[in-house]
Amino acid sequence: MRAHLGDQLVIESPATGGARRDGEIVGLHHADGTPPYDVRWSDTNEVTMVFPGPDAHVHHLEHPSAAPVPSTSDAERAAERAGGTSGGPRPDRAPSPGDIGRRVAAERERQGLTRATVAGRAAMAPEYLAYLEERPADPSLGTLTRLAGALGTSVEALRGGGLDVPPGQGQALLHPELRELGAQECRALLSTHGVGRIALTTPDGPAVLPVNYEVVDDEIAFRTAPGSAPAAAVGSEVAFEVDHVDETAGEGWSVLVVGPARHVTETDAVRRLADGAHTEPWAGGEREMWVSIRPQRLTGRRIGPAPQ
Repeated sequence: MRAHLGDQLVIESPATGGARRDGEIVGLHHADGTPPYDVRWSDTNEVTMVFPGPDAHVHHLEHPSAAPVPSTSDAERAAERAGGTSGGPRPDRAPSPGDIGRRVAAERERQGLTRATVAGRAAMAPEYLAYLEERPADPSLGTLTRLAGALGTSVEALRGGGLDVPPGQGQALLHPELRELGAQECRALLSTHGVGRIALTTPDGPAVLPVNYEVVDDEIAFRTAPGSAPAAAVGSEVAFEVDHVDETAGEGWSVLVVGPARHVTETDAVRRLADGAHTEPWAGGEREMWVSIRPQRLTGRRIGPAPQ
């Protein structure tokens, strides 16, 4: 077994379904990378000297210098990750990130944070964070807890739990308070862009549809396709809503906009909207029709703990 600084030491429990432990190698006692190692454990953040046993293996990171020579078990794991069965990883098939790594990277980029910033908050090496984001990995609960804290999210969110169920199934607060939001706070929560829901009347009846939106000059704008259900909003009064639910804290807020919707056709206005758009519509496809909603009524509510 050989390792570099920043590699991850993983110790599997010999018992089926037993606990698994991992940590970052922060100290080497031999120049050739052989044990023992000083390991900062992800579950306690403590550093101890470790002589790895047969239940331990190393997850190697990419290093600018020569890569460590993996043990047989490490080579077999690398082959399995890359899709082979023996003889090492296939050179024509680079490993892809796992679901957790993709969620960590997406949340970090959404907040405009660098890897160095998030790694510092989570007390881990930036190289290890890069490994988690770019390679298939199975970080421990301790590592996920620190990453969730660094990103201001939850372990459940990083694991993808609740992805296919509606929000709000968590426990309510013991002493909740529902309060009305002022117009300025509503505008701040709308921010500049995101995903919201438009409520409108279509030829098939009432509908509530999610759309990617932008806030431009105090108006709500979204892209759609001519003839689509959201396009039916044009020429009528509609409602537009955004919200956020914190399942862990039992808190949340919602903002409601009511006003007329129009088709934006002015060349300069369309170009300005397209150039300033933060994201492409998640639904994909050709969606070059811009619809704008001018708020005539702006209200909001927030649920939080009542003052003690």
